[in-house]
Amino acid sequence: LEETLVVVGMWDSEVDYRLVMSGGRGVAGGVSGNDSDYDDDDDSNPHGRVHETYFIQRKRNNHQKHHQHDRARQKFDSLFRKLTKDSPIESTVIDVQNRQLFVPHASLECDVAKFSFYDLCGRAKGAADYLAIGERFHTVFVEDVPALTFHETNLARRWITFVDAMYECRVKLVVCAETAPEEMFRVEGEGGREHTDEVFAFERTRSRMEEMRSERYLRKTWVGSITESHG
Repeated sequence: LEETLVVVGMWDSEVDYRLVMSGGRGVAGGVSGNDSDYDDDDDSNPHGRVHETYFIQRKRNNHQKHHQHDRARQKFDSLFRKLTKDSPIESTVIDVQNRQLFVPHASLECDVAKFSFYDLCGRAKGAADYLAIGERFHTVFVEDVPALTFHETNLARRWITFVDAMYECRVKLVVCAETAPEEMFRVEGEGGREHTDEVFAFERTRSRMEEMRSERYLRKTWVGSITESHG
């Protein structure tokens, strides 16, 4: 067969076809009930067909059932297990400019990592830290992403920088958040006039987060693999 056919090595590809070929929607609602916001045939995303890599786990109130609240988290955790192929999950560190960046959950075998939002944005980190993550892991999961206000602009700025770094490295980003991307950073009243730069910057971030769920983006080659092959 090899003499007459072109053999394509799936295992050597940096495109994770488990994400690309997974049926489903771009946004999986937790208790919001609007799972169909980004259906396969939805034309609302200008980047084309989207995939289920963003999960909404809204805060539960007394009127919401436990299983509804947990549905998004279960899907998020299930996808993490799927992409790490039941390999060992452990903490590790990345060397960044003569210091060490802690990674709480990682499959070194599969090059997949998981962080909480506050792992990434709760302490002072910069573009170099986020780029190091993007060059080490082709898929990054982020859980417990909150809704932010103008009182939390430092967190918003770090998230903007983080998403930019993941986008630049063509990392597959999987998010479990309290709100949809367009609701993640809201500034109203007096705060809106004082933080117009952050509002505009976050709008670009929201657009990138939309694109990063598209099939077109998920088929892109991870830049980390290029960096390693030329390193």
